[in-house]
Amino acid sequence: MTAAVVFDLGGVVFHWKPTRLLRETLPDRAPDEAAAEGLTAAVFQGFTLDSDWALFDLGRTDADGLAARIARRTSLAADEVRRVIDAVPVHLKPDAATVALIERLAGAGQRVCFFSNMPASYAEHLQRLNPFFARFDGGVFSSQVGLMKPDAAFYERAADVLGLDAARTVFTDDVQANVDAARGHGWDAFVYRDAAQCEAELVERRLL
Repeated sequence: MTAAVVFDLGGVVFHWKPTRLLRETLPDRAPDEAAAEGLTAAVFQGFTLDSDWALFDLGRTDADGLAARIARRTSLAADEVRRVIDAVPVHLKPDAATVALIERLAGAGQRVCFFSNMPASYAEHLQRLNPFFARFDGGVFSSQVGLMKPDAAFYERAADVLGLDAARTVFTDDVQANVDAARGHGWDAFVYRDAAQCEAELVERRLL
């Protein structure tokens, strides 16, 4: 069976710099890096399974609902939070070097898939604007299945949806907890740092 290489999207295939996003979107609230880091922690709560943002990624609340929830527990107004929410998909720009790896893997006959904690609106935006999604042989968004990383149930459901064989699956993500959860599911997995390191990991596994 052909190996499946599964990529996370945000922070791997797409650049994700939340402090930069907040400094650009709310400059008065995040005038410097320290303020931006504090605001990032308050707004996103580390994207944990019990965070407000998780409800958005799971499709259990819409953008207005998320903005209201975050505004209630922070100093931000709902319209300020909504500006951040609306800016995220525009902020997510492809990492050209990682996209090139995906192209090479697909061209070499490897199966390439993706997993992402992402609301439907962001998923639709990114797929519409980025033709390289055609190189993926399937993918799973959290909003599609109502589960998200690093919940073990997400990996079970995603494996079922995509027909993945644990012994032939390699997964990369920029979050250690997500990698650990994949390993717990019996997959080969490694933390993504940059495209060069990712390529070296894939070459070591004789996938490139």
